[in-house]
Amino acid sequence: MKNLGTLMEKKLTSAFQRTTKNNTGEKMPMKTPAFNKEKIKTEIKENVRRLYRKDLDEASNQEVYQAVALVVKDYVIDAWLKTQKAMEEQDPKIVYYMSMEFLIGRLLGNNMINLKAYKEVKEALDELGFDLENIEDEEPDPALGNGGLGRLAACFLDSLSTLGYAAYGCGIRYRYGMFKQKIEDGNQREVPDDWLKNGYPFELKRSEYEYEVKFGGYVTSEDKGDGRIEFIQKDYSSVMAVPYDMPIVGYGNNVVNSLMIWDAMPKQVFSLESFDKGDYQKAVEDENLARSLVEVLYPNDNHVSGKELRLKQQYFFVSASLQRAIDKFLKGHKDLHDLPKKVTFQMNDTHPTLTVAELMRLLMDEHKMGWDEAWEITTKCVAYTNHTIMSEALEKWPIEIFSRLLPRIYNIVEEINRRFCMDIEKKFPGDNDKKYRMAIISDGQVKMAHLAICAGYSVNGVAALHTEILKKQSLKDFYDMYPEKFNNKTNGITQRRFLLHGNPLLADWVTDHIGPEWITDLSQMKKLAVYADDKKAQQEFMNIKYKNKVRLAKYIKEHNGIEVDPRSIFDVQVKRLHEYKRQLLNILHVMYLYNEMKDHPERDYYPRTFIFGAKAAAGYQIAKLTIKLINNVAAVINNDPSIKGKIKVVFIEDYRVSNAEWIFAAADVSEQISTASKEASGTGNMKFMLNGAITIGTMDGANVEMVQEMGEENAFIFGMSADEVIAHEHNRDYDPMGIFNNDQDIRRVLMQLINGFYSPNDPELFRPLYNSLLNTQSTQYADTYFNLLDFHSYAEARGRIEEAYKDEATWAKMAMLNVANVGKFSSDRTIKEYVDDIWKLDKITVR
Repeated sequence: MKNLGTLMEKKLTSAFQRTTKNNTGEKMPMKTPAFNKEKIKTEIKENVRRLYRKDLDEASNQEVYQAVALVVKDYVIDAWLKTQKAMEEQDPKIVYYMSMEFLIGRLLGNNMINLKAYKEVKEALDELGFDLENIEDEEPDPALGNGGLGRLAACFLDSLSTLGYAAYGCGIRYRYGMFKQKIEDGNQREVPDDWLKNGYPFELKRSEYEYEVKFGGYVTSEDKGDGRIEFIQKDYSSVMAVPYDMPIVGYGNNVVNSLMIWDAMPKQVFSLESFDKGDYQKAVEDENLARSLVEVLYPNDNHVSGKELRLKQQYFFVSASLQRAIDKFLKGHKDLHDLPKKVTFQMNDTHPTLTVAELMRLLMDEHKMGWDEAWEITTKCVAYTNHTIMSEALEKWPIEIFSRLLPRIYNIVEEINRRFCMDIEKKFPGDNDKKYRMAIISDGQVKMAHLAICAGYSVNGVAALHTEILKKQSLKDFYDMYPEKFNNKTNGITQRRFLLHGNPLLADWVTDHIGPEWITDLSQMKKLAVYADDKKAQQEFMNIKYKNKVRLAKYIKEHNGIEVDPRSIFDVQVKRLHEYKRQLLNILHVMYLYNEMKDHPERDYYPRTFIFGAKAAAGYQIAKLTIKLINNVAAVINNDPSIKGKIKVVFIEDYRVSNAEWIFAAADVSEQISTASKEASGTGNMKFMLNGAITIGTMDGANVEMVQEMGEENAFIFGMSADEVIAHEHNRDYDPMGIFNNDQDIRRVLMQLINGFYSPNDPELFRPLYNSLLNTQSTQYADTYFNLLDFHSYAEARGRIEEAYKDEATWAKMAMLNVANVGKFSSDRTIKEYVDDIWKLDKITVR
């Protein structure tokens, strides 16, 4: 992203020159670290010379980025060391946030903001002849996550540091991420995301903390004669887990927590003995195992090898993280029975559920505890966050794979299941159906969510509606048994990245009107409500939105070659591509709108730009075909002069955190159109709200609470309720073919999927999408996500958007009230609730 313009950066730097309040409410200057512009300039030049044997005027932007990052890293290290010392002295309880994903985004700008060093670094670079935006753009997005799950984890770490709580994020150092998305002839192509190509300056390799992780083999037992049986894993293969720490800098408080991501190294790099015998594959077997574990996030699991690799990845990072956590605890404490007082493990979805069995293994096999005492500790240390309502998304592993790859862990899970089933029988005597439904091992599978709920001391959903559906539908049996475990923690986002860094013009405007306290207390945004009817404030607000739209329009022109009008309505849907998120409904309505324009050229249509961004999992063919459809529709509409540019369709390639910041800032309309009851929460909806985009959406996930905060009059709500969707699913009374036969508009759009209108060279290309909606060649339930049933309600809501946007004062008021009522949706608030209700952490003080 090049050439943002100096105005954006001037506004951002000015945000740090405000006042804040102390605990008595007295205004005082914000704490400014000892950043010296001249010293920074000298350090940048010296780093370029030392790293590249060049003078600064010879250096590339990438080389300058590396030099600047090392300057910032030096300041981070100082605070990081102080934080570690404070943790040693104050001995706080630590949360280990276990997650397969951490979509942290670029760290240079974020670290400068949280260190309050942005102004000094920017000015130093200006005087050296470099533009900070261009330098920031040299940083790759660390490929450690994909969607909302990973971005939520990153927001939580930011809030934990900013609020002053001790925390470690625990994950995997993926070398190539999930993939980098390329769009070629409208199709998604997955290429490796080589984010480590130039090295990553904000990570620290910690070889002194490497641990062995074992796979396969078999387990023997030996009676030790004291009532204890010792289990030994033999003939296993293993890798060494090596941590890389990344700093998570709190805002203005000197607290720096760690994201601990694990790389895999072979225990034996090369077997010369095997090589000399001619067994060349065996010679490098350990190295191949290690590399495969950390190559990619979410390897395709449509085959056995993919399933095996995913399970190995999960055990790899869980085992290494737990070994590290226990060793860290034992440095300052003698009795592992006190572990729950000082350590909690939060399992972010089912991926880290092996935490339960691995902690049991470590306590029993490595630290010689009995089952009951190990279970007592484990069940006070592990907590589970559920992120999905759909049972098919809850991980289940075939017993054959699980027991073969993790034989000792499977032994432990079998025993947990045996005891759990006995507890179910005691609670619900004679209810064999319930016992069968709740069992951890059944139907030839190990059910990870069941294990997490059985062992976890807390089970939380991530939005009020989601949690209620879990209790009444998806996990009702478990709620009946453990009602005290279930609670809600509505998700949130960090305003520091998604407003302070991503939208500096709006951030500065907010600070001008209500002061800077919102940076660490988003509830302060409520003070903006008094300006919603102020004509001058409305004009300022809309001018900022327009400038952000110009910025995004330039990006689209540069990357897509498409001219879009920044005065058009920017209608945006950016998120992971899945059928329940209904990108298909969106593009079907665009096709319908195009038909309307062609049929009625005399009507006055307000110009609209429909912007999509999404990655589809490599093996998810319907999702990938939806991307192809969006791009084919774009090719037709964008090149039709007869509609005079009234519609443009854009698919932004390789959607990620860095371009998301620009997209949120520029959006007029936020598409949150999932089938009601299917979206657990959503956090993109909150980022759009923070940036003054108005939601069109169903009453699903966190949309429900957003509407409660902003008022339904400040959103465009459509479609069935969650109860209506659940009723249709239960009754199986939905007939999409009936709608097709009786609705001319819908029939026309669907026929365009198979008559070559958008694929003249291959009329059958989109037949699978057509079939998925009408079930013409399958026994599968048709139109599973009710696209056709919600279609006209959606069209009507989009019509209301057009009418509202024509009245700038009305639109500005709605948008401003969205921003004013976003306070609840800060990850700071969410983390405070986790701390108070689940983790019971104490703050640390770093001086």
